[in-house]
Amino acid sequence: MILVVGGAGYIGSHLVKELVKTKEVVVLDNLSTGHRWAVDNRAAFVQGDLCSEADLAEVFEKYPIEAVMHFAAFSLVGESVEKPQKYYDNNVAATLTLLRLMRKYNVNHFIFSSTAATYGIPAVDMITENTATNPINPYGRSKLMIEHILADFAASYGLKYVALRYFNAAGAYETAEIGEDHHPETHLIPIVLEHLLGQRESISVFGTDYETTDGTCIRDYIHVTDLAKAHIAALQGLLNGHLNTAVYNLGNGKGYSVKEVIETCEQITGRPANVVYTGRRAGDPAQLVASSEKIFNEIGWKAEMGLQDIISSAWKWHSRTDIQNI
Repeated sequence: MILVVGGAGYIGSHLVKELVKTKEVVVLDNLSTGHRWAVDNRAAFVQGDLCSEADLAEVFEKYPIEAVMHFAAFSLVGESVEKPQKYYDNNVAATLTLLRLMRKYNVNHFIFSSTAATYGIPAVDMITENTATNPINPYGRSKLMIEHILADFAASYGLKYVALRYFNAAGAYETAEIGEDHHPETHLIPIVLEHLLGQRESISVFGTDYETTDGTCIRDYIHVTDLAKAHIAALQGLLNGHLNTAVYNLGNGKGYSVKEVIETCEQITGRPANVVYTGRRAGDPAQLVASSEKIFNEIGWKAEMGLQDIISSAWKWHSRTDIQNI
């Protein structure tokens, strides 16, 4: 059985949707940002806290856990700057509690949801796993701290793990049963779609003078279902002995500009956007694009869906008339 902590959140719930097709799954989530309705009913669900040894022990005692997949981090960059203790308590200290319980119950396989924020503002157009890590905020630092801890636990305790650094997760499940539902919403694609649904007056574009094709920032977007499949491929690599420790980037290997994203949203929805152009935000690099060649070469995963697929699935989710009543 696979334990998914944070399995009621955006990425975790999409992972569970895919994982229950082949594995027995138990989800642990405190529902602070996740949603009970997002958890597939084929998975067992325990409402509990990652930082609670008692809650974790209850799961490890009740279920025969063979691996853990961790999606239970706080992930708002701005909030991490304002409230660093919150991020270090949850993202670092609580993960140490989880790892301690895993050791106690002899669970040695771990998939970690990491982030491209570990790279900070790299001076390269295409980011590989060999690009220097230099996070510029507590969120990115908290994730990199856990990567270092995992490496130490692997060396000393025999932990087998994969850390997956990904860029801009987007899109929704193909049936529109679940999708992106953050409060507050900070991601570009759902913000644009909410505007096109009449829920926001306008869209702000920060900076039009970057050294890119159209002057706006370029980012690597990856469909959340592609992400889920990458996690499952990494898990299988650990369980079948193909992998012992690994760090992989997950991305499309292709960047899309802010203008390109907005124009694609307009095209798919058939609705015009009211765009307000303003100055750059501090710390925004011109381009962040990931190379995923390493994970493809080692375990055969690559992203299958592009920007059209991502936005089409997100629009199907966001335009549900009952979305507020789920």
